[in-house]
Amino acid sequence: ILSSLLLLFSSSCINPTKKTKIMTEESAKTELGGVKGLVDSDITEVPPSFHYPSSTISNNRPSDISGLNLTVPIVDLGEINNNERNVVVSKIKDAAEKWGFFQVINHGVPLSVLEEIKQGVRKFHEEDPEVKNNYAPTATDFNKRFVYNQNFDLNHSSPMNWRDSFICFLAPDPPNPDEIPVACRDAIMNYWKHVMDFGTFLFQLLSEALGLDSEILKNMDCLKGLFMACHYYPPCPQPDLTLGISKHTDNSFFTLLLQDQIGGLQVLHQDYWVDVTPVPGALVINIGDFMQLITNDKFLSVEHRVRANIDGPRISIACFFSSGVFPNSTVYGPIKELLCDENPAKYKDITIPEYTEGYLASGFDGKTHLSKYRV
Repeated sequence: ILSSLLLLFSSSCINPTKKTKIMTEESAKTELGGVKGLVDSDITEVPPSFHYPSSTISNNRPSDISGLNLTVPIVDLGEINNNERNVVVSKIKDAAEKWGFFQVINHGVPLSVLEEIKQGVRKFHEEDPEVKNNYAPTATDFNKRFVYNQNFDLNHSSPMNWRDSFICFLAPDPPNPDEIPVACRDAIMNYWKHVMDFGTFLFQLLSEALGLDSEILKNMDCLKGLFMACHYYPPCPQPDLTLGISKHTDNSFFTLLLQDQIGGLQVLHQDYWVDVTPVPGALVINIGDFMQLITNDKFLSVEHRVRANIDGPRISIACFFSSGVFPNSTVYGPIKELLCDENPAKYKDITIPEYTEGYLASGFDGKTHLSKYRV
């Protein structure tokens, strides 16, 4: 599956010798520097290859939102230190069941570490194109641990998305530091260790929120795989015409996101697009498809997207707890302890690499891949 993922990236590179069908003369300019290169060329209009239908971009929010709870939950993990663990677990349970999204504060990851990784990601994306392209994927090298691509979902997302990205595979086999660009090397090697520690803690809380032993999700190898996707969203001259990332769900157990203060992330809740308003120092948690499957729909994986913005660049770092891109023969299905006559299994058993391969093949179409595995 790792090779399939890299092949997806390599086939979707903006390659001057192999243009895809949706490429235009304007969007081909990105081949030298991604979307950032396009913006640096002083464009004043978004090229047609990035245009989305207005109905797709619309917020679809009512003029009167009184009586509607359209605020993404915020959970203060610091309450655990005040002997309020049960209160925190209850809040996480409520958010995972009703929203599939929540923000956490007082999570224990130092603010200096958060700033360091944001600066490192920005520094790499603002390197010369020649430097960044040294990390572009190829069709023959499937062992890369760090992969840069201007728009890795190009072949699977028509229109294109207004962002540049790189990914870094971190677990179960950590990368050699020399495989990571100098611009972000120290930041990534430092950040991912904090992410693993926090992930271990959050999986305990999620296990308890299910009413199960605190180690059950860890013992199911939910912590086994980790990779990060680091996005750079340049300022967009016409943000009402395109998207930073089109709507989708994540093929993870959960995703941990760090975003800067510019904003743009939205979650679909009660058929409305709700802003995930940046909170200084907070981390955003969203439930992934795998978690919805093993919890038998108790926790929800919901669609989300990123709007383009006239301000920028916007930086975000998404860490996916998922073993789907690594060899893994473990068969997953709804957790037996959650099932009963009144709550039978809603999903077939499946290996995560099998699920991931289908997910990658379907691309960002905004429709969860989960429905294919319902009983």
